[in-house]
Amino acid sequence: MNSINTMFSDKEKLQDALASQKFITGNYNTFTNECVTPEVRGVFMSILKDEHDIQNEVFTEIQKRGWYQVQPAEQQKIQQVKTKFGVQ
Repeated sequence: MNSINTMFSDKEKLQDALASQKFITGNYNTFTNECVTPEVRGVFMSILKDEHDIQNEVFTEIQKRGWYQVQPAEQQKIQQVKTKFGVQ
């Protein structure tokens, strides 16, 4: 058995993976914003999408296991934000 598996729980490993993905997407977002070459920017955009997809997969797994509880927004608050930003 791998010693890393005995050191950290599944919850800790997934939380670390989520934190890592947030860091990675933040960096790729910065790289993409600061890129002046269209071809390279396109590559960064593709990588950024892939990394966001991975982040979503990790988040979904954590949430499915009940380790990341999200409270649904109240409809009144949603409507207030929509009104503020002119969204129908």
